[in-house]
Amino acid sequence: MRDPSAFPSFLPLIIAAFVVLVVGSMILSRIQARKRQEALAAFAGRNGLAFDPETYRDFRDRWPDFKCLSQGENRYAYNVLSGPWRNRPLTGFDYHYETTTTDSKGEQQTHHHHFSAVVISSSVPLRPLTIRAENVFDKVAGFFGKEDINFESAEFNRKFFVSSTDRRWAYDVLHTRTMEFLMASPRFAIQFSGDCVMAWKDSTFKPEDFAAAADVISGILERLPEYVLQQQGGQNA
Repeated sequence: MRDPSAFPSFLPLIIAAFVVLVVGSMILSRIQARKRQEALAAFAGRNGLAFDPETYRDFRDRWPDFKCLSQGENRYAYNVLSGPWRNRPLTGFDYHYETTTTDSKGEQQTHHHHFSAVVISSSVPLRPLTIRAENVFDKVAGFFGKEDINFESAEFNRKFFVSSTDRRWAYDVLHTRTMEFLMASPRFAIQFSGDCVMAWKDSTFKPEDFAAAADVISGILERLPEYVLQQQGGQNA
């Protein structure tokens, strides 16, 4: 039988291995972050955008109605892209926030969350509207009578969850051509607020995903009917 007293002799090796693992993980994370910054800077250069890797903690204040920017604590934007996209002002960015959980022993653990988003400004005021992929929880909520806004397209209704404080506005924006456009486009969660539209996912974008998100927003704005533009006080969105 092995002498239990021999175990402590392995303790320094175990500690050293743990330290190497932690340091290695930190170095790898920094390398990946640097590669991402280089890829986004290159993407910005190809598309006439500015790139700023610095951290900004005021994005929630800029767009307080965008719910995804109000999650958790220690919130900040970084890797910011900015400039014109199809003649509209664009801001793209990565975003960080933290949440904590407590286990059965009362010990807290911090979880770091990262996602990406694109915000494009419209030249006319917009009304609140949320468009996102339908999920199983929406179906459960529908079973208990809490339904989203439905449209004439059964396929669109199966794929998307739509909510708005103004149902008429939802129908005006999501007419047949726009629904067809969204069904053929990459999926993003989309929210209208003020004169801005945001598209995001619960994960960080690849560089080309920023272009795809911007094109989805632009496609929606370009398809706003003329009567809607006049109603909102402008000629072009």
